[in-house]
Amino acid sequence: MPPVIDKNKCILCEECAQICTMDVFGPTVPDEVPEVRYPDECWHCNACALDCPVDAITLRYPLPLMLLSVNSVK
Repeated sequence: MPPVIDKNKCILCEECAQICTMDVFGPTVPDEVPEVRYPDECWHCNACALDCPVDAITLRYPLPLMLLSVNSVK
């Protein structure tokens, strides 16, 4: 599942596209909200969401990753 960018919060800084090691956002267009062009490449590392200065990005985790997370926290 790819990251989701809230277009109302995004300030067009492109930090998410710059920090992504897997180039999930692909080439970005200046002065436009970055687009998730390669969603299957996302490793769910959360770097884009953590580095977003306005918290405009949320990460949707696939079900298997969610189950692992729930089982490991006790």
